[in-house]
Amino acid sequence: MAVTRIPTLERYFARQIYATVGFVLLGFLALFAFFDLIKELGDLGTGDYHLRQVFGFVLLSMPTNAYELLPVAVLIGTLYVLAHLASNSEYTVMRGSGLSPGRAALALAKVGLAFVVLTFLIGEWVAPHAEEQAQKVKLRAMSSLIGQDLQSGLWFKDEGAFINVREARQANALNGVRIFDFDSDYRLRRMTAAQRAEYQSRGRWRLVDVVQTEFTRDGPRTERMPEQEWRSAVNPEMLDALIVRPERMSAWALHKYTQHLAGNRQKTDRYEIALWKKLLYPLAALVMMALALPFAYMPSRAGALGLKVFLGIMLGIFFHMLNSLFSHIGLLQNWPPFSAAVIPSAAFFAAAMLMMWWVERR
Repeated sequence: MAVTRIPTLERYFARQIYATVGFVLLGFLALFAFFDLIKELGDLGTGDYHLRQVFGFVLLSMPTNAYELLPVAVLIGTLYVLAHLASNSEYTVMRGSGLSPGRAALALAKVGLAFVVLTFLIGEWVAPHAEEQAQKVKLRAMSSLIGQDLQSGLWFKDEGAFINVREARQANALNGVRIFDFDSDYRLRRMTAAQRAEYQSRGRWRLVDVVQTEFTRDGPRTERMPEQEWRSAVNPEMLDALIVRPERMSAWALHKYTQHLAGNRQKTDRYEIALWKKLLYPLAALVMMALALPFAYMPSRAGALGLKVFLGIMLGIFFHMLNSLFSHIGLLQNWPPFSAAVIPSAAFFAAAMLMMWWVERR
């Protein structure tokens, strides 16, 4: 009899958890959209960056926020549902009907598969495309982007100069920079080519291994210099708006770019870590549900529901911070990319198992 009730309990769990997680996620998205709006209003009026572009950027950033916040919302939503059932003694009745911890974990895992699929779909298709469009909206409005999908690299317009960057893996370090300076009659008067450009401060760049050609009435004159200062309105913040960070690229794009770097004998650690994180991150939803399960077995005294939800919020924030922290630590310490990506989720899953063992012993 008890076994036949398990599918009914699974459907009941699913309805409660899906509705609560959706509500929590919408609340988070509204909060983060407000923060993004406040941040973007600081650039309002720069170039053609007006309210229409600001709201467009904020809306296009929401899928990325949804992808990053979904496991946290799953933790808080699942924890709230289980704690609420426990406080109303409903979970006690379920346990009496044959819902063992193992069956409860299996039921939550079945419910959580939908969140795994949803996280993967958003992270692989929706968020990368929306993020790219958001950056294009902002950059076109602020810095007159000419083109970024050309084989020649990135193109910018800076007053009377056109700037071409062959490769920009970091916003403050550019490779293969060419600067075409034109006079007021749009005649080319100077072309500067540098192997590398490093940002200093306040609009100053240091060009390394420079070849500069001046076009005069007497003909072109070429000069070679080990380095040169270059002043430009192009800055790392502007490039950040264009370059989609590895953490926000799709797994397929990360795989292809990692192959490209490896083929050119360049370091791939940062992109490999981002790739493994992209592949493993959807499973974080199941880890968060496992972490929420022990709270259903804890005593349900007065005020315990609010305390449990607060603990869930703190655990979610801690997981989000730890996930970002270990990417940087793994990069600095030269850890294997898989290890740097899996440690946060593995640590939280181990914590969930330890908590479950503790509440069962009690």
